Amino acid sequence: MKQSLKWNRSKTTRNNFITYGVVILAYIILQIMIGTDSITSTMEGLLVPICAYVVMALSLNLTVGVLGELSLGHAGFMSVGAFTGVTAAVALGRNVTSGPVLLIVGMIVGACFAALVGFLIGIPVLRLKGDYLAIVTLAFGEIIKGIFNNLYVGVDGSGLHISILSDTTNLAADGDLVIGGPMGLSGIPRESTFTAGVILILVTLIVIFHLVNSRAGRAIMAVRDNRIAAESIGINVTKYKLMAFTVSAALAGAAGTLFAMNYTTLVANKFDFNTSILILVFVVLGGLGNMLGSIIAAAALTILPEALRQFSDYRMLVYAIVLILVMLATNNDTFKAFLGRLKPGAKKKKEAV
Repeated sequence: MKQSLKWNRSKTTRNNFITYGVVILAYIILQIMIGTDSITSTMEGLLVPICAYVVMALSLNLTVGVLGELSLGHAGFMSVGAFTGVTAAVALGRNVTSGPVLLIVGMIVGACFAALVGFLIGIPVLRLKGDYLAIVTLAFGEIIKGIFNNLYVGVDGSGLHISILSDTTNLAADGDLVIGGPMGLSGIPRESTFTAGVILILVTLIVIFHLVNSRAGRAIMAVRDNRIAAESIGINVTKYKLMAFTVSAALAGAAGTLFAMNYTTLVANKFDFNTSILILVFVVLGGLGNMLGSIIAAAALTILPEALRQFSDYRMLVYAIVLILVMLATNNDTFKAFLGRLKPGAKKKKEAV
């Protein structure tokens, strides 16, 4: 029994380091390609959005794969992080000129606000199960989008000015309108970089791996596997559900700020139902609970539509066919058994049994 636990622990640690290694290796290779002009400007422009989508996929995997709850409003947390983080960065930018500082502060503020919203939403929502939970989280995402479509926020020397439904923020002559209702965010400081995106991915992995491998993580997975059994041994189900949901929301908020500060303007409709479904596709395609799979799926499915652009009208058809084939392959028992036999330690494990 002890040997089995030790083997599982070492296997988990090895898999975690492999995930870190893949991210760092990909970063080094891409930096070399950028330095030697071996990558197109279009692909280079996708690097920051890919990093944001990877963080979104990892954070949603914490809710769907580790906690076992289906959320269809994850883009709502991304929008909260984007709008609050950019507002904080613009306000701070009136006195601070350092780009990295603006980005870091923006991501921290975005993560905090998204975590707060996730906590408040999670209190009533996580009492629901299955389809009911999915429907309520979907409604939450649409509500958040509607709020930002009708919100006006400006910044001037006297601070923030907030108005609902009407552009009456009473800004001074030197003020800046940050959130303009249906026009969305404007005057965004473009401070997001590929390096910052990779650092955020690594921070996200560290947070998720430490949470999953901790006592709280084991409690979360116990709730996922059997709620009644978890309650019977004294696990506070609501507490651990809220913990996972809030951490997931915070990471999504930081990703939203990173994504937003890669553009000069951005509208709330960007974070709609389709974005939530896209992120869910990343998670399902990469494998529930499989963080490395989520990274690869998010990167591949972000690049694939651009790579298929030469096929013009047929590119989305090819994209859909590829998705279907991969889904069929990854859910086929024969194919998974074949991949399992290819793993380096599979033969030794079989002999030991």
